Amino acid sequence: MEKKILIIEDEENIARVLQLELQFEGYIADVAHTGTTGLIKYREGSYDLVLLDLMLPEMNGLDVLKRIRATEQSTPVILLTARGEVEDKVKGLDLGANDYVTKPFEIEELLARIRATLRFAKPSSTQEEENLDLHLISYGQLSLHEQTREVLYYGTPIQLTPREYDLLNYLLKHPKQVLSREQILESVWGFDYYGDTNVVDVYIRYVRQKLEAAHNSRIIHTVRGVGYVLKESSS
Repeated sequence: MEKKILIIEDEENIARVLQLELQFEGYIADVAHTGTTGLIKYREGSYDLVLLDLMLPEMNGLDVLKRIRATEQSTPVILLTARGEVEDKVKGLDLGANDYVTKPFEIEELLARIRATLRFAKPSSTQEEENLDLHLISYGQLSLHEQTREVLYYGTPIQLTPREYDLLNYLLKHPKQVLSREQILESVWGFDYYGDTNVVDVYIRYVRQKLEAAHNSRIIHTVRGVGYVLKESSS
């Protein structure tokens, strides 16, 4: 089976050369030019290895590496960096990178490192992959990992309070379904909650504000007279 490699590199010429060289060697190669789009592609795809530049727009390479390692440890990551400082390489290795190559590099050396990394990469069992999938809930560009409690919207981490997290978790498990305030209250606050249902409106507003601060796109909609629905905007 062909190995699939994700190249996250903002210099388009370098990324294109790497993609062509990898394809010539028989790999499937995808490209992303920012940290955010790279993380989204990584989460949506299934890659055997990631080539990750450290100097990226929107989200730097070390932050992307942190997000990858927050959910799994098995996908090999090779860092591409123009920096010569030992500190950056040490940080990357400490965060879970498998190897690094300093720019400018010879393509033959990089290909050899890729082959070696793939050869000695720890295989992830089918059961481990299934368990990870069971804990990841996604809809559109919104994802929530129940093991790590990490929430991403368009690749941006969203910091939620425990109650906000529980509310979003419930909505994500019922996408496109109109949920009444009573349903939400019962499921998120519990059967024995005797407060005002307006608390749902308050927390919906909190979660909306945090999501929309990350990306100007509404995903939680009000259904007047009924409640709320999680769905992507048609516009």
